[in-house]
Amino acid sequence: MNTLSYKTVSANKNTVNKKWLLVDADGQTLGRLASNVAKLIRGKHKTNYTPHVDCGDNVVVINAGKINLTGKKWTDKSYIRHTGYPGGQRSLTATEMFEKDPTRLIEKAVKGMLPKNKLGSALYRNLYVYAGTEHQQTAQNPKSINLNDLK
Repeated sequence: MNTLSYKTVSANKNTVNKKWLLVDADGQTLGRLASNVAKLIRGKHKTNYTPHVDCGDNVVVINAGKINLTGKKWTDKSYIRHTGYPGGQRSLTATEMFEKDPTRLIEKAVKGMLPKNKLGSALYRNLYVYAGTEHQQTAQNPKSINLNDLK
């Protein structure tokens, strides 16, 4: 095979075609949903995936209030933060965080699966999570996608 007969395509922000996808979280397990959403946001499902470019899709997640956690994670899983003051460590269980805002569980899970740099911050802005079935991105006509079909 002639190695010069083909070229490796490297995407950039001008050549990327971004789509809007709609994901229903009803009955989904948190970690599995988050890893699939992170793949979609990162663009790893596309043939022109480039690691240093935002080539993923915009993802709208609805029904975040109907997410599942397996085992005893509702009571045992804790989310820890620090205020910045001495003795300022605070923690919430998954149940407490879910009662405050159900969208934060999905947002924190997906953000933890993205790169920890400027690209990760830019990718995180492509995620929109809503607790109910109504969302504000109807003008973009997001295409509904079934995460169970993705591999």
